[in-house]
Amino acid sequence: RQALEEMRALYERNQADVSEAKAGRTDLIFLIRFRHCCLLRNQRCIVAYLYDRLLRIRALRWEYGSILPNAIQFHMSAEEVEWFNRYKKSLATYMRSVGGEEGLDLTQDIKPPKSLYIEVRCLKDYGEFEIEDGTTVLLKKNSQHFLPRWKCEQLIRQGVLEHILS
Repeated sequence: RQALEEMRALYERNQADVSEAKAGRTDLIFLIRFRHCCLLRNQRCIVAYLYDRLLRIRALRWEYGSILPNAIQFHMSAEEVEWFNRYKKSLATYMRSVGGEEGLDLTQDIKPPKSLYIEVRCLKDYGEFEIEDGTTVLLKKNSQHFLPRWKCEQLIRQGVLEHILS
């Protein structure tokens, strides 16, 4: 916001000096060019900041999944939330288009798995959790389970489960 206010002030001063320069004061041309260079620099800085923020928001989709925690979403503007939702839909459409009828979940394995099943500890009460074979597991705080990695990756990223390294 400060950079935008500074840019607005520089622009207004340049507009006033341009009209004077057109009237014959050629000594203002260097000042006008200097201010214009300052405007371009501030513009590049703002665009770089916004691009970095966009990359971070994109990384949030891969880290937290399709639903962001309220604490993170609180610090995002409405436009950023809208961009996140469009990216989420675009990624979901792509994942459905590859990998056959069911699609391919690209977000399930961030790191290549060493085994198909892992031991996890539940960090908070979650309730019943259904595995693909139809069995349900009650995820209660401090309980330990041996579950398929791909089914609990998302819950690990959300902070519900913790991978126990033996």
